[in-house]
Amino acid sequence: MTFGFAPPPTTDSVPRVGRLLEPAEWAAAEIPLLRDPREVISGLHARHPPSPSLAVVAVLDPDERLRASASFTRGCLAADGWELRNALLDRLRQVIPHDLRRRTPVRTAVLLYCREGEGRWTEEDGAWMWGLRDACTLHGLRCGAYITLTGSGWRILGEGRSGRRPRLPARPASLVTSGGGAPEAHRRTAAR
Repeated sequence: MTFGFAPPPTTDSVPRVGRLLEPAEWAAAEIPLLRDPREVISGLHARHPPSPSLAVVAVLDPDERLRASASFTRGCLAADGWELRNALLDRLRQVIPHDLRRRTPVRTAVLLYCREGEGRWTEEDGAWMWGLRDACTLHGLRCGAYITLTGSGWRILGEGRSGRRPRLPARPASLVTSGGGAPEAHRRTAAR
């Protein structure tokens, strides 16, 4: 009989319960609706040229004018709400001061995530939703829409609103067959 300590669990074996949101949970959270989603999405699309795995977090004022935005590629980040939350919070801290001293949040953060495939909900989307909601809480913002942008168009998950334009451009054949990964791109912008 051998006594000893079990090896610590690896990151892959740790259950990630609670680090993603199902569509029903997201809808029940009463996320504020965008008045003109096409305008917001088109503005972010123009400001941050889309590519697969690009995340764009944007802060809107009460009149839905863009105050700040930041984009980054997901890169090697795991599809875990905790890691995605930290990445979003890091970008928010770089582009806009927090609103933690306010009694109620005035500004709203929305997330546009560019990905390949269909626009239907995936577990990765659930992790982004969890990350966005938590990052907003920690930065003193209202949690706003989670939008996916695919080759077939955009979709606001949890609301059912969608459109065909703008959309994720088709990848050139040279990028599809290439085996190398592009370095992570960090782009920040502050709206005026």
